[in-house]
Amino acid sequence: METKATILHADLDAFYASVEQLLDPSLRGIPIAVGGGVVLAASYEAKAFGVSGGMSGWRARELCPQLIFVGGHFKEYQRLGDAAIKVLNDFTPLVERISIDEAFADVAGCTHLFGPPAEIANRVRHRVRAELGLAISIGVARTKHLAKIASQVAKPDGLVVVDPETELNFLHDLPVELMWGVGPVTKVRLAELGVHTIGQLAKMPGWSLQRVIGRAAGEKLSALAWNRDPREIKTHRRTQSAGAQSALGRKPAEERVVRPTLRHLADRVATRLRAKSRPGRTVTVRVRFADLHSVTRSITLDAPISATASLAEIAEELVRAVLADHPQSLTPNDIHDFNILRAVG
Repeated sequence: METKATILHADLDAFYASVEQLLDPSLRGIPIAVGGGVVLAASYEAKAFGVSGGMSGWRARELCPQLIFVGGHFKEYQRLGDAAIKVLNDFTPLVERISIDEAFADVAGCTHLFGPPAEIANRVRHRVRAELGLAISIGVARTKHLAKIASQVAKPDGLVVVDPETELNFLHDLPVELMWGVGPVTKVRLAELGVHTIGQLAKMPGWSLQRVIGRAAGEKLSALAWNRDPREIKTHRRTQSAGAQSALGRKPAEERVVRPTLRHLADRVATRLRAKSRPGRTVTVRVRFADLHSVTRSITLDAPISATASLAEIAEELVRAVLADHPQSLTPNDIHDFNILRAVG
């Protein structure tokens, strides 16, 4: 096990909303959300009112009446996300991308070239800001789990380096929901037991924790609460996922046709996610037109979900974006295939 803090977790801040504010400077400093019927992403100004990704549009407007909804520029998200990850690759080949806007990197083997990990992290942050105009927060720690937590603590636009000698003091004071695997449901279950911090979870008897959330999840969380995380950087990461697809046949790409299909697919995908007890954050929709060319759109949410309704609403927003961007591909009797892929992990 590595005894030095050489693992970086880099995460672009409020990525989709920040890109929209970059593209349209008039949106800077005001609460905005990407989406419409459902929030795909929210700016920090909107998050201050409690708005978050995956939330219904009406609820977001209720929390923040001045909220402005904007359409997504998904090609720009992909271009800028790729460019940010490339900056990490300029320092080390050991980069594990886990979504469009975040990645791990191991810099243990390149400190002789670029300086200590904290200096490398700062250089990455400065380059992303200077070259792309975006803020990126980075956590540096001995393990992947702790590096990811540190990057969350660093937000917005910050850097947190966790000293291995004081890592448990740092970790145990933090809220339990910052841990991998603690979603809204698990958070509530733990709160009912009086567990609100990672330190409190660490002190729980193993049998007690497993009785609440199951054996496998309980053992995993107990280990992570003591920063026992042996996982190494995987440069070719295999994403666990659940997916479903359906052909519409010779039917028009209208909401009365598309919406029921997406609802059905979302239910199939969500059911599989719940069966695995592995909600995820990334929703991908692929649309294949009559001329057989395909278009893919993805979004990564603030928090993982596995509810059918939420997944369906997000899929609908993504499909609307595809159809709006490709009107030239639509004919009265198109053949459309829809594929929803929900990334897990």
